Amino acid sequence: MPNRYWWVILSYIIMQLSVIVALPIIKQIFPNYVLEATIYYQIISFAIGVIIVLILMKPDMKMAQTRNRFNSEMVIWSILGVFMAYFAQAIAVMIETFVLGIEPGSENTQGIMEITRTVPLFAIVPAIFAPILEEVIFRKIIFGSIYKRSNFFIAALLSAFIFGIIHGEVEHILIYTSMGFVFAFLYVKTKRILVPILVHMTLNTMSVILQYSVDPEEIEKIQQQWNQMQMILIGG
Repeated sequence: MPNRYWWVILSYIIMQLSVIVALPIIKQIFPNYVLEATIYYQIISFAIGVIIVLILMKPDMKMAQTRNRFNSEMVIWSILGVFMAYFAQAIAVMIETFVLGIEPGSENTQGIMEITRTVPLFAIVPAIFAPILEEVIFRKIIFGSIYKRSNFFIAALLSAFIFGIIHGEVEHILIYTSMGFVFAFLYVKTKRILVPILVHMTLNTMSVILQYSVDPEEIEKIQQQWNQMQMILIGG
């Protein structure tokens, strides 16, 4: 694996952990606006992280531009990829709910939406910054490196599993893994990391728009209705 890939991974880790170091400073400078200042710090750190990663990945971007440009096939696979991702996610949710007995709902998504409601500008993190960073690291670097030494299934499984663990929701690892498989397939099929990035962006943007446009109390009501339907379907 090229050294620049290790620097990309290290940059991502530093970006994620930097808020721990910055928090005491933020409390000293903005004692009355700690939450808001922390959120803005995260936005800035993600933006800087994306810039650093794109600079480090510049040789790969040049090779991709030389190999093939954005074309109609990529557009088609980007659109199909969204439906494939939703389908995979739906299957994973049903397995978790009806087979494994795991309650639907993501604390990670709820946390992101609470932050977004506090500072709407934060929406650019899950909608734009996170998909770029995650696809470059988990598909381009991790999946791509493993894929060179093994088959698609092993490479996709390992990279998707790490992708799920990083999100901190072990109970929903099946959902994250299913999404990782779809993103890996799109990357291999099109040979362009831009396609899974676009699909990932679309999914996250739709989730943010849907969650942001619906009142939290309405979301809770929908959740209760889903739980009631689940009890009827499984005869509980």
